[in-house]
Amino acid sequence: MPELPEVETIRISLEPKLTGRTITGVSIELPKMIQNPAPEELESLLRGRTITGVDRRGKYLLIRLEGESTLAIHLRMTGQLTVEDADFPPGKATYFKVHLDNDTELRFNDQRKFGKVFYFDSKEIPASLSRLGPEPLSDEFTPERLKQIFARHQLAVKKALLNQEMIAGIGNIYADEALFLAGLHPARLVNSLTDAELEALCHAIRQVLTESIRHRGTTKRDYRDGEGQPGSHQDYLRVYGRKGEPCTVCGAPIAKMMFGGRGTHFCPICQG
Repeated sequence: MPELPEVETIRISLEPKLTGRTITGVSIELPKMIQNPAPEELESLLRGRTITGVDRRGKYLLIRLEGESTLAIHLRMTGQLTVEDADFPPGKATYFKVHLDNDTELRFNDQRKFGKVFYFDSKEIPASLSRLGPEPLSDEFTPERLKQIFARHQLAVKKALLNQEMIAGIGNIYADEALFLAGLHPARLVNSLTDAELEALCHAIRQVLTESIRHRGTTKRDYRDGEGQPGSHQDYLRVYGRKGEPCTVCGAPIAKMMFGGRGTHFCPICQG
């Protein structure tokens, strides 16, 4: 699933192509992709609206529209977003298109058909967004804020990092990478972390996300940026996907275990 760096990379790619454009219509080939409103209502709500900007919240891409409303897209497992010329043939898994006034289209391609699209007035933020935790690259994300979030819980730090209501945007890849940098075992309880460990974890989270954005995201299989190109951060991963390979710090083989239903990579020495 695209995580914060992948969605942010897509946002950066798409913003100059979408901002200022007027929507002339939409095409919906998979009605279940539209969560709100009813698919037949969406075109009337979008037609004639001008796009004022493109934001991101956690793993959600937010297309801002004049009149203080938003078209939100969640890519889920295999979603891809690109802007293409209208006469360029769409892929067979292109199930949603937003037609623009310069003869281009925003296309949502989704092989697994798990992606979601929803529309809302900006004054009525849906629960899926309002419940999200702080943005880990924002100024409010500090060791002190992390301590406040974790103090109310007694769960493993890996599970905490994946909980979107605690911290927005982190998924399996960057949880493993951040825990390695911070030297923390994935099963450590969050309320056992010292102030020094919380500071290290906060710094590690920001570092791995920033590095991946610089490398335009991690492509293990399906992810493509807003230009349709793969990212390159997979070439820089320290533990994720490296089971049995030597740790870049101590040389011990990287281990993998199933933890909370997720494949979890770590160094048994550096994170022991």
